[in-house]
Amino acid sequence: MFEMVGNKTEKFFSKSLTEIIKLFFGEEYLHSKIAMTLSISAFSINILDCLLLGLFLRLPKETIVILHYNVYFGVDATGNVSQTYFLPLIGLIMLIINLLLASYFYKLKERIATYVFLITALAIQLSLLISVVSVIIINYK
Repeated sequence: MFEMVGNKTEKFFSKSLTEIIKLFFGEEYLHSKIAMTLSISAFSINILDCLLLGLFLRLPKETIVILHYNVYFGVDATGNVSQTYFLPLIGLIMLIINLLLASYFYKLKERIATYVFLITALAIQLSLLISVVSVIIINYK
């Protein structure tokens, strides 16, 4: 049993990155209009997050900005301008995880689970867009 797992992992790691990318993009998952629309929308919102931060927070990197504001306690997190880019980074990581899980469940013919993961990815990106806009509004000078 362990030999079979070892052979599969060796085969996976022996493939080049271009072969793995070709295998991923050759899947039927990418031919589904619903899956592609949700995936592209979520990815576009993540790119929009980065663009908005780059466009509106043109401050020196040493400048301290407000990262989180709470109505009850006021400012409770500050940091450098570069730390604002953690929001899109976290969103990208979560998006990749959700896309991989959606692709996995699509292979298993579990369409509802696939769409739940994709809608969740889109909802996460929309939530992070609201967070990015809030950080921009608080720090815009």
